[in-house]
Amino acid sequence: MGIKGLMKFLQDAAPKAIREIDSQQAYTGRLMAIDASMCLYQFMIMIRENRSGSYQNLTNAEGQETSHIVGMLSRTIRLMENGIKPVYVFDGKPPELKLGELAARRQKREQAEANLQAAVEAGNAEEVLKSTKMTTRVTKEHNEQTKTLLGLMGVPVVDAPSEAEATCAALCRDGKVYAAATEDADCLTFGTKVLVRNLMAAESQKKQILEVSLERALEQLNISMDQFIDFCILSGCDYCDTLKGVGPSTAIKLLMQHGTIEKVIEEL
Repeated sequence: MGIKGLMKFLQDAAPKAIREIDSQQAYTGRLMAIDASMCLYQFMIMIRENRSGSYQNLTNAEGQETSHIVGMLSRTIRLMENGIKPVYVFDGKPPELKLGELAARRQKREQAEANLQAAVEAGNAEEVLKSTKMTTRVTKEHNEQTKTLLGLMGVPVVDAPSEAEATCAALCRDGKVYAAATEDADCLTFGTKVLVRNLMAAESQKKQILEVSLERALEQLNISMDQFIDFCILSGCDYCDTLKGVGPSTAIKLLMQHGTIEKVIEEL
């Protein structure tokens, strides 16, 4: 449920809700819910070889893709070495409201596949890499192989009934984990009490780890949780069409003026 511009808005409008964390070691002994499906997608995009000039995923001797295995093993070891206890959550069935967004993504992949073929024929290495990344898919087999790996490592795995980030949020909301660690700030919309961003960024990226408190964000914005959800919908998300000219800044003003999304729509 991508919310357009949410994190930037919170940094400007609710700065006291966000604090900088020095390193992963600050979470030693903490349970962290992690969207495994997003991790796998990242690994399949980024972990590639270019000996052949085709930027393919890593494979074993039998030709099976292993980028997801290499990525998950390395990331999990790094987290555990810093004392973090990861709980990986895998996507379930996508919600019906998101089917339109998923269809649009499929169309983009199909276009990328056509672009890839043209780039290969033209010998355009830069376009080959770009299009190859855009055709990335995480399969059921990738998920099952990763679950087997995590099981062998003794790391907890949760199968979400629907979107993984919603289950990550529920685990945090219900006190099962300390926080949901994801790059999607919209996990707050699902009710996670604490969101941690950039926890798993590579050290070479030098990204600042940020911790966001939902309670403090609501206090600073002076809105209820229901209004926060309305605000996120008005700002633009994966589940519905956006309103032209309405971003986070306009959305919060409309909600403060009218109270609910229903009344906002009546006035537009």
